[in-house]
Amino acid sequence: MKKFLILLAGSPATGKTYLIQKISEQVPNIFLITPDEGKELFADSVGFDTLAEKSQLEKRVWHFYYGILELYMNAGKQVIVSEYPFSDKQKNKLAKLAQTYEYEVITIRLVADFDVLWERRKVRDLEPDRHLSHLMTHYHFLDRLDDRSKADNHISKEEFKEIIQTRKYDQFQLGEVHEIDVTDYRKVDYSNLLEYLKNKIECGI
Repeated sequence: MKKFLILLAGSPATGKTYLIQKISEQVPNIFLITPDEGKELFADSVGFDTLAEKSQLEKRVWHFYYGILELYMNAGKQVIVSEYPFSDKQKNKLAKLAQTYEYEVITIRLVADFDVLWERRKVRDLEPDRHLSHLMTHYHFLDRLDDRSKADNHISKEEFKEIIQTRKYDQFQLGEVHEIDVTDYRKVDYSNLLEYLKNKIECGI
């Protein structure tokens, strides 16, 4: 039986979470792990008072993420799905784990026009269900801020663009690559991709 590591890559605000939902409908027996979940978990359990502490906490998050990923690979989970704006910082570690535990890697890279991404990012950061730790220079569990526009660590358009360009989110690839333009959600059709993934996993080819 072949084993698969599916990486949903691409800049923030490309709709990776939505695609995960669609994949899980076609391939229900998956294990999902995302670094952002780890960031939120550690923010709630440990917290941070400065950006320096937040940066140190993120190092623990990545140790946690790779540890859990390796546990499930070692256990032989057939389909593992992970979503993140992956960059070359994660590439070698993911490649090594996939090789060690004999996983075939499939990268689904979502791309979009930058101005569209920026508008989506602004809206997302103001939504009440956006975890507050992503928007603040300090955070502890039970902190509240009803008006998210008053968060003290919002990213600027220029900073957002620089991060995307520097980390090359739109160029990440590992293993088999499928790129989808999601600039206009109304024109995105995932049906062929989902059918392909379902058949590939079920047939183990």
